[in-house]
Amino acid sequence: MLRVNGADRVLRVDNRVTLLDALREHLRLTGTKKGCDHGQCGACTVLLDGERANSCLLLAVTVDGRAVTTVEGLADGDDLHPLQRAFIAHDGFQCGYCTPGQICSAVGMLAEAADGLASWVSPDLTAAGDLDDEEIRERMSGNLCRCGAYPGIVAAVREVAER
Repeated sequence: MLRVNGADRVLRVDNRVTLLDALREHLRLTGTKKGCDHGQCGACTVLLDGERANSCLLLAVTVDGRAVTTVEGLADGDDLHPLQRAFIAHDGFQCGYCTPGQICSAVGMLAEAADGLASWVSPDLTAAGDLDDEEIRERMSGNLCRCGAYPGIVAAVREVAER
């Protein structure tokens, strides 16, 4: 059983099915994208118990009983998540293929920063720092955008981080 976007979902899948394929093919949640299928591009990023994870690298059976949040689960009905609104306001996408993974990754990244977790470029490893552009870029570096919408992505994340 998976808890996906707040709802318990019972799946009967082969033990080789990835979480990504379970979401897309079995639950028809197609927001999460299949990019490289090697965990290198971040298009498949979801939140697993609130932490970001590459769903293409996880077997669905290994996340039994855990909470999975996809981009579809971030909005509250028609009320978009603040990051979804910010991506629109700052044109943080072009083709939009990487956008669901970027947004889920940003949600997880902001939670990590709020918990005081440092990144490679954090000047102080013992205190939560400001999320300036360099810090945001480093923390989001696992999510690639082939269109080059990075300025809009960084601006969107910065706007939400500053709230």
